[in-house]
Amino acid sequence: MKYLVGISRVFVGVLFIISGLIKLNDPLGFSYKLEEYFSADVLNIAFLEPYALMVSVLVVVFEVVLGVFLLIGYKPKFTIWSLLGMIIFFTFLTFYSAYFDKVKDCGCFGDVLKLTPWESFIKDLILLFFILILFFGMKHIKPLFSKLLTTVIALLGFVFSLWFGYHVLEHLPAKDFRAYKIGANIQEGMSIPEDAAKPIVEYSWKFNVGGEEKIVKTNGSYPSVEGDFVGVDTKVIQEGYQPPIYDFSIESEDGDLTEQFLEEENLIVIVSYSLEKIERAGAMKLKSLSEEAIKNGYKVIGLTASGEEAKQRIKEAYNIDFEFYLCDEKALKTVVRSNPGVLEMDKGTIKQKVHWNDIDDLELPKVERNPEPKIIEDVIAYFIEGESSTKEEIEALDSTKIKSINVVKDSLQLIELNAKDSTSTFYTGIIEVELKDE
Repeated sequence: MKYLVGISRVFVGVLFIISGLIKLNDPLGFSYKLEEYFSADVLNIAFLEPYALMVSVLVVVFEVVLGVFLLIGYKPKFTIWSLLGMIIFFTFLTFYSAYFDKVKDCGCFGDVLKLTPWESFIKDLILLFFILILFFGMKHIKPLFSKLLTTVIALLGFVFSLWFGYHVLEHLPAKDFRAYKIGANIQEGMSIPEDAAKPIVEYSWKFNVGGEEKIVKTNGSYPSVEGDFVGVDTKVIQEGYQPPIYDFSIESEDGDLTEQFLEEENLIVIVSYSLEKIERAGAMKLKSLSEEAIKNGYKVIGLTASGEEAKQRIKEAYNIDFEFYLCDEKALKTVVRSNPGVLEMDKGTIKQKVHWNDIDDLELPKVERNPEPKIIEDVIAYFIEGESSTKEEIEALDSTKIKSINVVKDSLQLIELNAKDSTSTFYTGIIEVELKDE
């Protein structure tokens, strides 16, 4: 029993420290996962959502500290009871998520190792087994050092955990495991290999055959059934390949601009997943940052999930003159753990990424910027029966009297018109209207 307790002690202690440090490296990310658990669709304790970050820090600090306490043998009774209570709670949580298919990833190991709910549940059952060994063999857990040294190590573990959690919140995670880490290319992260696994989907086709409901299952093909089609349900049997980046986009009222901006060189992207929740101290730095970046040859844009009203309010409040474009909130929370946060991108590759506290550390050497392409607006010359006219006059015509409308975009006729025109107007097209004979 003594040796079994020793093995369990090392296994549980090391696992708790590793798991806790991974989450402590990104407590904001773990708080987003807790918000998911607290939501009405999962545990229905939404009143805890505003406190998710505080709960996140307390849980992961406690997790690391318990691992340290167990390894050095500090307060064995308190440590074992705490471990048992924590693992019972998490075992229930992962079973609930798995059985009711509520949360796809438990967040146990942050972004380092993604586990399905059932994998997380099995992992917790294994941990519960080893913790029960520690519980029944508690008498074999002795301090490794003297009482004073053990207490000092325990205190240092607690202080370090608090400091590390505070440090990464005020800056960025010490190690970035996400798909938007420095050096990553977003286009590559969004691409799907040709030989990627496809999802396996089961189709349940419902038919009314002679007054009775008949269900035929296929892999997608429409079944040959003599009866009236009622409906179809689908069920994913096996997930297909999902690229690391699948929900990132840059949009405006005019459409999807993702490809355009991901081909842009020397691009500064200011990210705020919610302008309503933006840190005031960070927002106050954006004007000087954008002005310096533009002066040095960079293009500056903003990304947010907030609406037009919030965009306009922020621009007026902080005298910001760059444009904010729309992106998914969850994607922006993943891009940078800061509100606001700043990225330097070059053709979709992330070159720099900083927390708003570290904006002064952003390196913005002068760069050569390609001139913006000039947009040439169409200038149309209008003619009715060969006589010069206007757009308004043509629109006012009775459509029943129009015989034909000829649109000229590139011809000798257009060249001759521009050569003859004495108003210095350069026409890009001609619209000729021919009327029916009276």
